[in-house]
Amino acid sequence: MVAAHPPNNEQTALWNGRAGHAWVDEQAVLDRMFEPFEHLLVDAVRAASALRVLDVGCGTGSTTLAIARLLGAGGRCTGVDISAPMLARAWSRSEREDTPAGFMQADVQGHAFEPASFDMVVSRFGVMFFEDPVAAFASLRRAAKAGAPLRAIAWRSAAENPFMTTGERAAAPLLSNMPVRQPGAPGQFAFADRLRVASILQQSGWGDIDIQPIDVDCTLPEKELVGYLTRLGAVGQVLQDAAEPTRKRVIDAVRAAFEPYVRGDEVRFPAACWMLCARAPKEAAGV
Repeated sequence: MVAAHPPNNEQTALWNGRAGHAWVDEQAVLDRMFEPFEHLLVDAVRAASALRVLDVGCGTGSTTLAIARLLGAGGRCTGVDISAPMLARAWSRSEREDTPAGFMQADVQGHAFEPASFDMVVSRFGVMFFEDPVAAFASLRRAAKAGAPLRAIAWRSAAENPFMTTGERAAAPLLSNMPVRQPGAPGQFAFADRLRVASILQQSGWGDIDIQPIDVDCTLPEKELVGYLTRLGAVGQVLQDAAEPTRKRVIDAVRAAFEPYVRGDEVRFPAACWMLCARAPKEAAGV
């Protein structure tokens, strides 16, 4: 019998509120920035010859649609996310380009997927936000067919990704209410510890676990940098309620802090991530 798990309320509120709407507004910038990771997952689906793919934490749908284009009429990629505004954008993109992808709003850690309904599970930065990651990955394992591969990309540590914390470090002296990151808590760097991630996958019933570091060069247009830093992440959230004089000081300080990453009309930075590889067992693991 599968145990019931409490909903991921904090993350649900976050991604259905300001954070989710900010990602919708910045969708084109984020898609360009993370495009190299999308290519890695499309290549993995191609290599696995998968036809029924589940994209976890699909957001506004870029990776789901890319895989759906690869599969064509002979396959199906379904994106799952807890964010209604992000999924609305994903659906509209699918309809606009007439790509037959599917999308569903669900909390993976408690959702009852149809058992053994996918022959591959993928994720681009969508697996680090579970309150109960063991329950979430167990749910995904039950949704996977016997022997189905898992390929998920997650950030390594904050220390290895200084670009991602530049804004917070520059803004902290000017903003007294900046949230403090808690190691291992749901969020961007929740999977920084490789041994912890391997333990999560093992406890949730996945086998053939292999977690490898990948370092990928990412870019975004310089003209989009201020919008990126003022809408997304902890700084973007706090700035929504800041008085205009404070907001201007923070933006000036944060933009200056990003200058080492600016190369002409582009912003370039290395992304230090994990590629999580695992496989659903050939026989039921009983989780």
